[in-house]
Amino acid sequence: MDVLKEYILQNWALILVLMAFIIMLLITVFLDRSTIKRMYILICSVFVLSIIVFLEFHLGEEGKYHELREWLVAIRYSATPIIIALIIYALVKRTHWYVLVPAFVLTIINIISIFTGIVFSLDNDGTLERGFLGYLPYIGVGAYSVALIYILYKQSNKQIAEILPIIFLAFALLTGLIFPLTIGKDYSKIFCTTIAIALFVYYVFLILQLTKKDALTGLLNRQAYYALLKNNAKDITAIISIDMNGLKVINDTEGHLAGDLAITTVANCFLDASKSRQSVFRLGGDEFIIVCKKTNEDELKRLVEEIKNKVSETKYSVSIGYCYNDSQNKNLEEMVKISDQMMYADKAEYYRLKGIKK
Repeated sequence: MDVLKEYILQNWALILVLMAFIIMLLITVFLDRSTIKRMYILICSVFVLSIIVFLEFHLGEEGKYHELREWLVAIRYSATPIIIALIIYALVKRTHWYVLVPAFVLTIINIISIFTGIVFSLDNDGTLERGFLGYLPYIGVGAYSVALIYILYKQSNKQIAEILPIIFLAFALLTGLIFPLTIGKDYSKIFCTTIAIALFVYYVFLILQLTKKDALTGLLNRQAYYALLKNNAKDITAIISIDMNGLKVINDTEGHLAGDLAITTVANCFLDASKSRQSVFRLGGDEFIIVCKKTNEDELKRLVEEIKNKVSETKYSVSIGYCYNDSQNKNLEEMVKISDQMMYADKAEYYRLKGIKK
């Protein structure tokens, strides 16, 4: 009972955060079942790791069960990259289970180290010593962390409201690399709490962001579009109107799932081409608009060209129009109208060249 009491006292903040996390998952209506299931796996993994860390340090202080402690150290070293891989598995769209393969390879190496000391070893006094691969667990965690932050950034709309939580998560992960080397092994006692808090904060942000996003594509939705026009009108220097070509034919001949795939494919092209001051919206159906803030004309033309290049790499086609407010004398309604007119002219030319009557 004394051991249980000590664990609860040391990890009470973690327990509360994980309980709050579970409650949030139970009442959420925005995430799909697969993502929620992955989140539960992640929560359980963090909880189990906290128990392993506690037992390992407890046995170290007691100076007992030397061989068991070696296994606990190997599990602790292995669990950290696995947890970061699980974060990628839970948070990043279209991620498959094999993202865990490098973490499993590291686990095998850590288990081998129990017998060889290549990563770590315990001397007769129970002191933990690094082997010649002693920094491999940190390298593994670092590689996973960099991959996670990079992917989250690439999948974001590159707006400050999305970038700041990613920076926060990156900072939390960075402490997991720096603090063990500066503070020492005692940081392991608060690692699980650090990760749990960082994930919970990011999850709350994710739920808030989903109210602004289109469920199919992940682009900003019509509600977010109107909010941007209302609150940032003076900063908007250009508008790009985009419409898919031939979506109705795809839906009629291949089905709506194929149509959804077409929409998400071109939406990813728009996201990949856009920069931090260029917000991409799906207004409905196959209608998209990009609002450019403080973007000059050269940047605008480069963006349009980049979109055309990326879409050309797919089997789909879009029509594009744009308006640049060069003299700052056009209001937003005029800019959208001019952009739409150019887009419709581009669409008419597309159908003319294809010999399709509209």
